[in-house]
Amino acid sequence: MPIWVDADACPVPIREILCRAATRWQVETTFIANHAINLPPSPYIKRRQVPQGFDVADNEIMDQMHQGDLVITQDIPLAAEAIEKGADVFNPRGQAFTRENIRQRLAMRNFMEEMRNAGQVTGGPPPLAQTDRKEFADKLDRWLQRNTRK
Repeated sequence: MPIWVDADACPVPIREILCRAATRWQVETTFIANHAINLPPSPYIKRRQVPQGFDVADNEIMDQMHQGDLVITQDIPLAAEAIEKGADVFNPRGQAFTRENIRQRLAMRNFMEEMRNAGQVTGGPPPLAQTDRKEFADKLDRWLQRNTRK
C-alpha cells in the first residue's frame, strides 16, 4: 500500500521521517509538489513535479491513489476526497482525518477561512514542534505495522 504525500506544504522534518520509513519498510512513497524538492536516493522514494495551479497536486494524488493507500496532507478538502475514496489520511502533525471527524474539520476550515477573509484572524498554525514530529513518526509507524510486511 503506497504512501502519497502532498509535498507542497509538507515540513522538511516530516519529509525526512517519511523517507527513512519508506526505505526501512520498503514501501513506495511518492511526493507530489508543484516545485522541486530534495529527496534522498532510494528505490522506494519517488517525486512527481506537477505544473503550478490550483489543486493540481491534489488532483494528481486523487488520480493515482487507491483504497487502502495512505495520504499525508494538511489540505482538509483533499483529505475529505481521499477518505471518500477509501484512503487512510493524516496530517504532518500525526492527526488522523477520519469519516467521523472530516465534516467537523471541513466546517472549522471554512469558518476560519471566513474569519481570515474578514480580517478577524491572522497568521497560521504554530510551528512544528518536536512533539508534533514524534506524534507523526509514531502514527506512521503504527500504520506501517498494520499495513505492510517487512
